[in-house]
Amino acid sequence: MSIAGGLVGVFIELYDNAVYGFVAGTLAVVFFPSGAPSTSVMLTFLAFAIPFFFRPVGAAVAGSWGDRIGRKRVLVVLVSLMSLSTGLVGILPSYASAGVWAPIGLVLLRFVQGFAMGGEPGNGNSFLAEHAGDGRRGRVVSYGNAATFVAMLLGTLFAALLTAVLSTPSMEAWGWRLPFLLALPLGVVGLLVRRLSDESPEFAEVEEGGKVAVSPLKEAFTTPEIRRAMGLTIVLPLLNSSGYFVLFIYMPTYMKTEMHFTALQGLLVTALMLAVGTFAVLWAGRLSDQVGRKKMLSTSAFGMVVIGFPCYWLLTRGSFATAAVGAVLMAVCFAGTNGVMQVTLAELFPTRVRTVAYGVGYNLGTAIFGGAAPLLISALIASTGSIWIPAIYLVLTSAVAGYTALRIRETAFEPLKR
Repeated sequence: MSIAGGLVGVFIELYDNAVYGFVAGTLAVVFFPSGAPSTSVMLTFLAFAIPFFFRPVGAAVAGSWGDRIGRKRVLVVLVSLMSLSTGLVGILPSYASAGVWAPIGLVLLRFVQGFAMGGEPGNGNSFLAEHAGDGRRGRVVSYGNAATFVAMLLGTLFAALLTAVLSTPSMEAWGWRLPFLLALPLGVVGLLVRRLSDESPEFAEVEEGGKVAVSPLKEAFTTPEIRRAMGLTIVLPLLNSSGYFVLFIYMPTYMKTEMHFTALQGLLVTALMLAVGTFAVLWAGRLSDQVGRKKMLSTSAFGMVVIGFPCYWLLTRGSFATAAVGAVLMAVCFAGTNGVMQVTLAELFPTRVRTVAYGVGYNLGTAIFGGAAPLLISALIASTGSIWIPAIYLVLTSAVAGYTALRIRETAFEPLKR
């Protein structure tokens, strides 16, 4: 039950992001009408990106709470905020009926989501790692990574179903609301599961020993070793951040607007990537318990450097079959990083400050290199006319992530830091 409690918030967090990306084209029409479709899409991705710069605030606040009062209590609050704010997007009025208040409402709810998303990785993945025990942390934390793929797959299939059965006017009138409203019952289930979970044994031990940090955030920033580890949490997940947003958030819209695939074809390619990726992240997490985190992270990152451009070239051929092959190969490489990243970051920090140090560093990197990625890529394509911008971005961030992975200390075969 405790492991399920750690997984459920990660699921809802990624479900929200997935749904937003998969219906971005429709949201552009509903909330940001413009004479130029590319401008509407760019504004939609701007609304997507803004909350990611609020995530470090959520990480600092909720991470400090997690290190002071326990992971479980904070996770209950976070899953409530995430599901409620996501569900409320589904009842917002359109620009046609409410004018400028419609996009303002969307952005405000995205800020709440940003706070909840910021607190989730540090608390949720620390909770999983601390419950796992030595020798199986990679496998257990990879369940959370697999949950993100399943969440995105659910969002993709739901969006694909709506796109297939609804006309464009119906989708723009009311169909886009349904995936967001689904977050409300999911949140109720998540709340119940998390309330029934046990507190992290690692935190309970620190609490019983009277060693809980008085000011976790201050301690994290004033301790040289922890500051260095926080720097690694910004750079090490570069492929994790760029790959996720390029492959699974930006790609469906890109395939439709730039490559002239149908919306359904773009969603089906994404669904195929996610289905394969679900099993790949589980395999990567389990394998990292045997061969170590460094080998998995560096191999997958440099693998993306090698296959990035050829696989992207397959996407540009205009064929659904070749696009699917290229996308799946990139998804497998990405899964090698994604399945190991979160456990690696949790292992960098001691229990006293794990949730805040992990959360702040990770969310700073995600905001800079992930949340802004769709907006940056859209702007660069519009200004340069080059369709290769996503591939260049993916390959460059992979190279930096691979180099960083070679410089970290191996932590797979050691107990968690106390």
